[in-house]
Amino acid sequence: MANVSFNRKRAKLKQVLGIRARLALLAVILVAPLMLERIRSLEDTRTKQIAQATAEFTTVARHSADAQREVISSVETILKSEAFIRASAGGVSKSCDVLRASLPTSLPWIRTLLIAGQDGRIQCATNNMYVGLDLSDRPYFQLAQETGRFVLSDFILSRPVQSPTVMAVYPVSAFSGVADAVVLATVNLDWMSKVMNNLGGRAGITAVLVDSAGTVLAAPADQHSAVGRPLDNMPLMSAIADMALRSDQDEGSLSFLAADGSRRAVSYTRIAGTNARLIASIDEDKVSAAVSRDIRTAYLQLAFVVVFVLLGALIAAEKLVIKPIEMLADMAKRLGEGDLSARAARNRLPSEFVPLARAFNAMAAQLSQRERELIASNDRLTVMASIDMLSGLANRRGFQSRLDFEWMRAQQYGSELALLMIDVDHFKLFNDTYGHLEGDSCLTRLGESLSGIAGDTMGFAARYGGEEFCLLLPNTDVIRAVEIGEQVRAAVLKLCLPHITSAHMVVTVSIGVAATRPNEALRPGDLIEAADAALYAAKHRGRNKVVEHGILRIEGSPAGIAMAG
Repeated sequence: MANVSFNRKRAKLKQVLGIRARLALLAVILVAPLMLERIRSLEDTRTKQIAQATAEFTTVARHSADAQREVISSVETILKSEAFIRASAGGVSKSCDVLRASLPTSLPWIRTLLIAGQDGRIQCATNNMYVGLDLSDRPYFQLAQETGRFVLSDFILSRPVQSPTVMAVYPVSAFSGVADAVVLATVNLDWMSKVMNNLGGRAGITAVLVDSAGTVLAAPADQHSAVGRPLDNMPLMSAIADMALRSDQDEGSLSFLAADGSRRAVSYTRIAGTNARLIASIDEDKVSAAVSRDIRTAYLQLAFVVVFVLLGALIAAEKLVIKPIEMLADMAKRLGEGDLSARAARNRLPSEFVPLARAFNAMAAQLSQRERELIASNDRLTVMASIDMLSGLANRRGFQSRLDFEWMRAQQYGSELALLMIDVDHFKLFNDTYGHLEGDSCLTRLGESLSGIAGDTMGFAARYGGEEFCLLLPNTDVIRAVEIGEQVRAAVLKLCLPHITSAHMVVTVSIGVAATRPNEALRPGDLIEAADAALYAAKHRGRNKVVEHGILRIEGSPAGIAMAG
């Protein structure tokens, strides 16, 4: 009886461990490692994506911080100009007239310009509703008077209209040396938020600009409701509030586990010249949500393959599972290597893999879009950093970049390169006689004329510094360069800008001309030095002159340079 029972159990065991079960088990052993490797690859991809998103967002945040610095710097520049006018005008009426006419339309972040007396009362403003308002109890007003320097307030509500703003203040005493009025500007927080829009619209990312008290000054459009709220009231930011606001460092970052169990990385950057900080938080789980979905999908695929194998469709599994996985893995590898054009061909995939391919394609498209946005942001910042706002020409930095480029191109093609250094004669006397506003107007007119000549001659014009301009002329020999120099000199005379302290009674320029054929023995600085030397000679020959100073390559002397005047 016992023997029969044993035989029955053995028969059942053989049935369970039959050929079908063994083949299925073997297939699972073969397929499961492949799927687990796929999951491990996705886990690695998630880690890399988080690191890439963090690095990318940190770069964009730094560019946004630089843009905010540009905004505040431009406000400070306007206030310094108004303070200088007030110190020079010597009277309330004249400085107020200038103030009302000087609100720049090109700076939309400035809402109102104001002048307050020593007692704190607004004497004049570009918006009359502010006139008579008493600011003597405002801490930013008191701090500006005490320190004699530029001050940016914390978040406040404007008294006349009860709208949120920050105040920028600059004391006139910084120029006059006597306690007097202060010049103020109300800053448009909506515009400051627009500067941060490139930080918005991204899942799992929060970015805000806060004042020294931790109140939000600006945020991207999708986070605009945070403006005016204390940082401590924002769950994503409260953990870093004290560290970011009390730190003496200009930049910092940390990672921590939030109360909801999500992993977060937070960074902060101080806006130079102020106590404001740009703070950004990244929710790593949301940033990597697409890859996490892919990982869950991979687990489901593993179960599907096991069931499929158990049904004996081993050949179909090779066609419907392994090959699509390899195709998607190759796409993931190409994306990981920086090929953002990689896309999954959905028409070549089984329908079960189309959602995964769509997710990959969407991820690749989003990364491409972010790269384009970053390039566009860098281009805009590069343009802002290379333009002289007064003359409209390139500044010294933009000129140096163009000179290096044209030097290499001329050296490559064996062509000549000429440079005109142009200096306004007796410009200090002009400023002393007519004032700095007329001096700025004079430089603007000269910049317009020089821009036109540069366009006609295929040249590149720039303001080198102060009253000194330059005109770079590719593929131009010294004879033609001197002709163009005479054209510039005549064009300035034709402007007929009055200059009673000049022997010519009008504004004139002195021009130094240098030309060379770039080679290994010369450097771009040699061309500038030669043009400067020619300009110096033009000054000593009575001004309103064009003087040539060529650069010659001496045979047999690898670095020899000879000047011919």
